[in-house]
Amino acid sequence: MAGSLPTLPALLEHAAQPAPRSGASLMQIAIVVLAGCAHALSIAWPFSFGLMRGQPVWWLQLLSLVVLALYLDNCRTWKRGAFLGWLFATAMQCATWWWLFISLHTYGGLASPLAVIAIVGLAAFLALYYAVVCGLFVAIAPVNRAQRALLFAALWLMAELGRVEFFTGFPWGEGGYAHLEGPFANLAKLVGVHGLTLGAAFVAAAIAGLVLRPRLRNAGVVIAGLAVAAATGFAVRVDADTVSRFTTAYPVAATGNKPFTVTLLQGNIAQDEKFQGGKGIPDALNWYGQQLMAATSSLVVTPETAIPLLPAQLRPDYLDTLLRRFVRPQAGAPATAAIIGIPLGNSQAGYSNSAIALKPQTVEGKGLADDVYRYDKHHLVPFGEFVHPLFKWFLAIVNIPLADFNSGAVTQPSFDWRGQRLAPNICYEDLFGEELAARFRDPAASPTMFVNISNIAWFGNTIAIDQHLNISRMRALEFERPMLRATNTGATAVIDYRGRVIHLLPRHTRGALVAEVEGRSGITPYAWWASRLGLWPWWGLIVLVLLGSALTGHKRRKA
Repeated sequence: MAGSLPTLPALLEHAAQPAPRSGASLMQIAIVVLAGCAHALSIAWPFSFGLMRGQPVWWLQLLSLVVLALYLDNCRTWKRGAFLGWLFATAMQCATWWWLFISLHTYGGLASPLAVIAIVGLAAFLALYYAVVCGLFVAIAPVNRAQRALLFAALWLMAELGRVEFFTGFPWGEGGYAHLEGPFANLAKLVGVHGLTLGAAFVAAAIAGLVLRPRLRNAGVVIAGLAVAAATGFAVRVDADTVSRFTTAYPVAATGNKPFTVTLLQGNIAQDEKFQGGKGIPDALNWYGQQLMAATSSLVVTPETAIPLLPAQLRPDYLDTLLRRFVRPQAGAPATAAIIGIPLGNSQAGYSNSAIALKPQTVEGKGLADDVYRYDKHHLVPFGEFVHPLFKWFLAIVNIPLADFNSGAVTQPSFDWRGQRLAPNICYEDLFGEELAARFRDPAASPTMFVNISNIAWFGNTIAIDQHLNISRMRALEFERPMLRATNTGATAVIDYRGRVIHLLPRHTRGALVAEVEGRSGITPYAWWASRLGLWPWWGLIVLVLLGSALTGHKRRKA
């Protein structure tokens, strides 16, 4: 292999070799780092060769975990297992969201070395979750291959849930997203993305066990697991309504209302000009104002902070003109509603990253507050939308406007319009499916469509756009709800209830996407249990598996 890249069989063969007694070799470190990078590529393929750009690659995610599981199986000490898990996860996360460099350096003004240190430091810190679980796996893994695979899967999910729940949560790049188009994608409406993560880790560990010990019994574990998952996914796909009826009295179905047309706006305002008074702000106000006034569809949606000023900073007639157009339209004007991204608040009450919604009223309102639906973003981005008091100094060295917001409630009412219940979410809020699930606690009032408004211009024309699109697609698949996405630079799209992109604007262009959408009623099995239990079933499963493995290991040591 001198002078050329190692082949896949050679990599697997190296991973299956017994570990050296001294420490991890340079080859071992290189392969683990490559495997971590492969995991990142599997979430959304970033290249224009081999596969479609932005496509999730389910088999690559499995392969990356197979390599890690092989090395962990051969580890002699838990410390080495912890190191390899930390190395894998650090590479995985750096390669997943390297584009944070653009927001920190290009737009935030942070010096290049400091931006690199910040990104690697964050990845290395979050990788500690994986170091802990990989070290624990090496320490307590039972002899039985099926039990080992289950333990690896439970621990891997434990690390991923750590990213979801702690330090405000940043689970971008979770392995389950790679299976958006894989053979197990239809299981999302039963178990959600975390269930796909668990299943993928189990299959990867089972395959690793088969590579290490190619016995008939080990092969049976792999084949049986794949067969059960595939059969369940196929059954859900061909008879989704029956599956829903077994789980809940509210099977998912089309709302059956009249055609609902939407206009999704993409202003393509340059991020370095977006909050500048000389060009970006006038450009945004003029273009979005014109498009809002001209829209004739049932609904028109702007991106996050499309209006980049607080209401008090706008010229007096700007919002009044929008009120007259949407809330009290003239006779003969089309009945159109609008969802508009705008910051709200003041220095006394604090500020919020919000969306307001306007629709025709039959009763004359007394003012803006009486006629406007309001949604305040709940899950804020650390250092981008809120800063802990201990880190206020960070704002002094970066240029990130509107960087300290108040948080809205987890469950906020939907916007009712023309028989549809539209549930807004802002930016990366659609990354937290368990929070969106809370809106389904009352099935009769559950959303019929999701509306995501975002501004990914912070990260340039990078794979971040495709990754976020795939996150939205997963939410559509889990809840069987269309997802409308209005973004500043992309991806502005309509996603149907099966997670398929059916309409899409070219990224980094200015335009309006007009499409017809049909909402959905009822709830999926995943929405039913996640709205009531949140992440607790997964934590309970993890505890049970850990207890079982500890008891099994104890009995084995006594024997």
